[in-house]
Amino acid sequence: MAANISPDVLDKEQIFGMAEKEMEHRVESFNKITDTCFNKCVENRYKEPEINMGENSCIDRCVSKYWQVTNLIGQLLGSGKHPM
Repeated sequence: MAANISPDVLDKEQIFGMAEKEMEHRVESFNKITDTCFNKCVENRYKEPEINMGENSCIDRCVSKYWQVTNLIGQLLGSGKHPM
């Protein structure tokens, strides 16, 4: 049955599949960052209805470091070089 499908349709299906995987990866990354940084930076006892300045700064640094490390790992994997 697959032999009757034109290459253009197959390419579109492959592109859609890759886009779907990319979106799943991005959602997973967002959820990991959110969970990790929230648990690290926000106290379990909520004293205030909003995050305070210290928590906000911690979250900013946490997210920044997470993306820096993620980008570094991506670059290392892409170049084929190993850090050790």
